[in-house]
Amino acid sequence: MVQLRLPDGSVKDFDHNPSVEEGTIAISEGLNRASLGAVVNGKVMGKQEIIQEDSDFKVVKFEDKEGKEIFWHTSAHVMAYAISRLFPEAEFAIGPAIDTGFYYDIDLDHRFTPDDLEKIEAEMKKIVKENYPVEREVVSRQEALDFFKEKGQPYKIELIEDLDKDAEISLYRIGDFVDLCRGPHLKEIKPIKATKLLSIAGAYWRGDENKKMLQRIYGISFEKKKDLDAYLERLAEAEKRDHRKLGKELDLFSMHEEGPGFPFFHPKGMIIRNELENFWRNIQIEKGYGEIRTPMILNEDLWHRSGHWDHYKDNMYFTKIDGEDYAIKPMNCPGSILIYKNSPHSYRDFPLKLSEFGQVHRHELSGALHGLFRVRTFTQDDAHIFCLPEQIQQEVTDVIDLANILYNTFGFKYHVELSTRPENSMGTDQQWDLAIEALKGALEANHMDYEINEGDGAFYGPKIDYHLEDAIGRTWQCGTIQLDFQLPERFDLTYIDENGGKSQPVMLHRALLGSIERFMGILIEHYAGKFPLWLSPVQVEIIPVSEKFADYAKEVEDQLKKAGLRVHLDQRSEKVGYKIRQAQLNKVNYMLVLGEKEVEAKTISVRGRNGLEKQDVKLEDFIQDLEKEIRDKVYE
Repeated sequence: MVQLRLPDGSVKDFDHNPSVEEGTIAISEGLNRASLGAVVNGKVMGKQEIIQEDSDFKVVKFEDKEGKEIFWHTSAHVMAYAISRLFPEAEFAIGPAIDTGFYYDIDLDHRFTPDDLEKIEAEMKKIVKENYPVEREVVSRQEALDFFKEKGQPYKIELIEDLDKDAEISLYRIGDFVDLCRGPHLKEIKPIKATKLLSIAGAYWRGDENKKMLQRIYGISFEKKKDLDAYLERLAEAEKRDHRKLGKELDLFSMHEEGPGFPFFHPKGMIIRNELENFWRNIQIEKGYGEIRTPMILNEDLWHRSGHWDHYKDNMYFTKIDGEDYAIKPMNCPGSILIYKNSPHSYRDFPLKLSEFGQVHRHELSGALHGLFRVRTFTQDDAHIFCLPEQIQQEVTDVIDLANILYNTFGFKYHVELSTRPENSMGTDQQWDLAIEALKGALEANHMDYEINEGDGAFYGPKIDYHLEDAIGRTWQCGTIQLDFQLPERFDLTYIDENGGKSQPVMLHRALLGSIERFMGILIEHYAGKFPLWLSPVQVEIIPVSEKFADYAKEVEDQLKKAGLRVHLDQRSEKVGYKIRQAQLNKVNYMLVLGEKEVEAKTISVRGRNGLEKQDVKLEDFIQDLEKEIRDKVYE
């Protein structure tokens, strides 16, 4: 007897071990037609897989994250099958589903071209029309090794040899293409109606730059062509908004081969960065944070003590000073801890909130670097809150409120994930259970919906992660709230409790902008370079119609600057239309066109970048309007 417990609390009974499809049919034939698989006791499974025990059972469709995973994973196999037909000598590495579709890594002497992608797409369509079932077979290690040796697939052999001896090995067959895979997959390939192969990239085998460079083909697929068309439209819009392209066009930042992964901020970029930091600094001061700054280099012993050496050293940079070993900090928390330990504390001091715009360095592989999104040095709006155990829920609630202030300012919607204990972690089960329940309690007390992200916590504690949705529907992981019992214990942090004894505080790690560099990249793309007035590097462009109005233009410039506005006076001997177009390309919020009528009346003509125009505007009224727009942080 197997029981399946459904999300609504009802139960379906079976007198045998049912397949996922049987479980779905037991709920509804219509649901089965729309379903792609199910989440069974937290594991994503395909419809053809067998359920072995009583389980929680949730059916998934394409619109679900897990449904996309199944759909795109199968699409990767269909792509590999098509490649094997067109290029029989191809050797296949891995082909997973990812958040934006799927990819497959291939070893092949032939260099793929965009024309090849079209041929592979066409072959995929043929395969889908042939409507093969996706068959799963569990085999022994030796059977799997023999099979892939016969097929001449060395990467599959290496993967099998690296599996635990008692690991279940499953193969999936589509037609005469068989792949090593744990799944999950569709039951048949017929639903894959619309596919687009997007790009070709290089990828080191297993991400190791010392191993062979493979060719990676990225793709996306949908159940309906209209959904693919909509996706490609969003992709085209995303390309227009690419922060690397806009960063260059708007003269905000640059990257140089002399320092790969180390961004250089230009004056206009620094204006945005400074406005962002000052805005956030002032809010944190209002909320009771004290700002600190800690050194960028600290001795290696500290990182052994913190646990970073054991859990993070592959991402760290090291140096020597006076013959001793030092590390460039990858995280700011040990610095905050040393400040905490610098003086004794009483329970009356809590919560103690220390904030830092702390620059860190982390080693990233060169192939993973991507504009401001993935760099080797960045600044976090880090904060560490030391509190009593009974203050945890209130402090997490306060940080949740702070996150709402921040993300609402920029118009971001978001969803939240609770990330639990990873395999590579410190501490006892009891400590982790207590920390996870504390974060759950805070989320539920604040009536927040959240998803569980199993195994993705920090090595020292669980965390709440914020995923922001931008103007074209993409999501970005930014903010994090982490609960830590480990570092206070490892550094022997204490305070004098109300009974006069020594107790250990709890530590919250918090970054809501996250990486300031990455947040700026997100903002550039979210706004498509058209920043709200308070962030814009140039807020007002003054455009005199001719040189004879230069004196009045300078007078207007002086008054605007005196009001604290960022102004540029275009005194070039170019036509007015050209100057206006240039200002529009530079995404300037307001253009003031000054001619004879404006000089005589001592007024201005205002042209907004949104196309709205106003004539006969008094300068003092314009300044007041801009001051209010900046104060309210509105966005047109």
